[in-house]
Formats: sequence, structure tokens, C-alpha cells
Amino acid sequence: MVTTSARFYESVAAAISHREPKVLFHAALVVQTGSIRKIIECAWPSPDDELSERGVVVVGPVFARFLERFRTFRYEVRCWEDGIIPDLEFATTPLPVGEAADTAERVVAAVDAIPAHRWGRDDLGVGEMWNSNSVISFVLATAGVPVVDLDPPTDGRAPGWTSGIAAAGSREAWDQRLLLSRQ
Repeated sequence: MVTTSARFYESVAAAISHREPKVLFHAALVVQTGSIRKIIECAWPSPDDELSERGVVVVGPVFARFLERFRTFRYEVRCWEDGIIPDLEFATTPLPVGEAADTAERVVAAVDAIPAHRWGRDDLGVGEMWNSNSVISFVLATAGVPVVDLDPPTDGRAPGWTSGIAAAGSREAWDQRLLLSRQ
């Protein structure tokens, strides 16, 4: 279902932009410090009410706030020790964002600041919807990682990435990225 809807979304977005469709990427983080390994990801829909078992730190609405009372229309952001990313086997080459322990600690601490914007909507008015990519770029930007330098592989896109940068208040980075994309 997710693969089919993603392909449909990208086909429509590509037609509107007069370009060829690209592969879409779903961002998640594996944060390793010493013997501690944490997974940070955004998932939809929320499978059950056992939030603590998955390290859920944020629950937000999908599409419309009034639908949030139904689990099918809720997403969750997880930050869990030794968690799992179900589709990790499809991951591309990891992008190193730093090896310092303080960077990892700042990334994990930034999870507590994630806003619960409506998934699939452009509540920030930056031209991209809020989704898993937004959550990860928000966390990285909030932690001080230079997200402007991180891009998906050349054959793909990560819709929502700039939404997370904007939500983190990194407007300067967002403006710089926009200028570069127009050159």
C-alpha cells in the first residue's frame, strides 16, 4: 500500500513539475554511542496503543486533526533503544552525520522538541508536506548537524526534508538550499 501510494504521489508530483518521476526515500536514523543504539523514525499508521514498547515520543494527526482519534489517522515518532526499522534492508548507503558522542547526544535530545504537525500537509507553508523526512531533518537541524549538505541519491527525492529544516527554525539553511536549487 505505501509503495503504491508513494509511486502514485511521485507520478503526480513529477507531472505537475514537468519532470521524470524519481525514487522516493523515507528517512530514519540509527544513532550509536558506545554500546547504546537508538532508532529514530516516523511511522504511520500507529499499530496499537502500546506506545511505550516502541519508544513513542510524539503522536500526531494524519491529514486532519479531527481524524486523530482513529488510530489509522495517527502517526508516531519513535526513539527506542535497540529498535527496529522494518525496511532497513532497502536502505541506501548511510550518510555519516558525525561520529562525536556529543553529536549523538544532541540528536537524541532533539527528539523531545519534534512538533506534531499534520502528516501529509504543508502546515508551515514551505511547499512541502510534513512526513518522516521532515521529522529526521528537524531532529538533525535542531541538533546542529548541517542538513543543507545532506541529499538523497541523485536518482531520488526525499519530499518533506525542507519542511523539517524550516520547522527547526533553520530558515537561513532553507533559504540557502532554495537558492542553490535554482542555480
